Amino acid sequence: MRVLITGGAGFVGSHVADSLAAAGHEVLLLDLLLPQAHGDEPPPWSAGHTLVRGDVRDGDLLARLLRGVDAVCHQAAMVGHGVDPSDAPGYASHNDHATAVLLAAMHAARVRRLVLASSMVVYGEGRYACPVDGVVPPEPRRPADIDAGRFEPACPQCGAPLEPGLVPEDAPMRPRSLYAASKVAQEHYATAWATQTGGEVWALRYHNVYGPRMPRDTPYAGVASIFRSALARGHAPRVLEDGRQRRDFVHVRDVARANLLALTAPAPGGGFTAVNVCSGEPHTVGEMARVLAEVMSGPRPVVVGGARAADVRHVVASPELAARLLGFRAAVGFTAGVAEFATAPLRAPAQVTTRSTPGG
Repeated sequence: MRVLITGGAGFVGSHVADSLAAAGHEVLLLDLLLPQAHGDEPPPWSAGHTLVRGDVRDGDLLARLLRGVDAVCHQAAMVGHGVDPSDAPGYASHNDHATAVLLAAMHAARVRRLVLASSMVVYGEGRYACPVDGVVPPEPRRPADIDAGRFEPACPQCGAPLEPGLVPEDAPMRPRSLYAASKVAQEHYATAWATQTGGEVWALRYHNVYGPRMPRDTPYAGVASIFRSALARGHAPRVLEDGRQRRDFVHVRDVARANLLALTAPAPGGGFTAVNVCSGEPHTVGEMARVLAEVMSGPRPVVVGGARAADVRHVVASPELAARLLGFRAAVGFTAGVAEFATAPLRAPAQVTTRSTPGG
């Protein structure tokens, strides 16, 4: 199979490229090399693949690259929580407009198979159950509660404490950030494309991906990278809230394997299918900071309270649908994965914003 990988020089895309090539597939990488995630030159791990430096929003370029392609693995995106609303045009352009251009070009080239890098952020908060009212969607947390150190969401109906659980794929989409809104839009475009063309789409909702080749020293990076960058400078990782917010950390090699499975498995019944790519195991943000600090022999994490405006409290996913439909379960354990990540090569961005964003 010949596969075009957009964002193929990036963190996840480069691992997908390696995984597909190792399985005998022919890969073609397209990457704009955005400065938020890349240095001035393509990273060394892309040297073994054919890499085209270009923009997914360039329809003429896509028309040329899609000749002879059997499937597209769409990883290209502006990622991360975002700094403030001034990032909105960037997310809309690099994520949503680019996806629309790609889908139009795939239609013209009669390419009918797409694997889309989606995200757990489409859910907003995770799944919660009230002992009185059952499964309920929590309301956005109030700044006054955050300032007072009340981080756990309460039942919107009776005010009782909620118990976090595992998020299934049929949970409602309630995006809380610019990035999340762009990912919801990508899924909707892909759904419409599949309906209109008879194409097949797997939307892989990545949870907190970490591992080698993460971008560093940028607020658009994941929390694991932010913590590691602080430790590398000899600084204590700064953990927001009380450090007990739960996340689903999944290693990038597992994510790459999920992409390989999705590229070769038929979508059930055709059309659009979304699955969580996750471990299904909750670990706290504070635990990630503590384990990294121990492995790197660095200072203990500092819990600083507060939260960013769009932060959610707990998001841990159910892995069952991906296991049933793709045969995918995460294989890299948390402790071993974090220990490897502590010394793994990261990527230096070409431009670093001066607006600091602590982890959480």
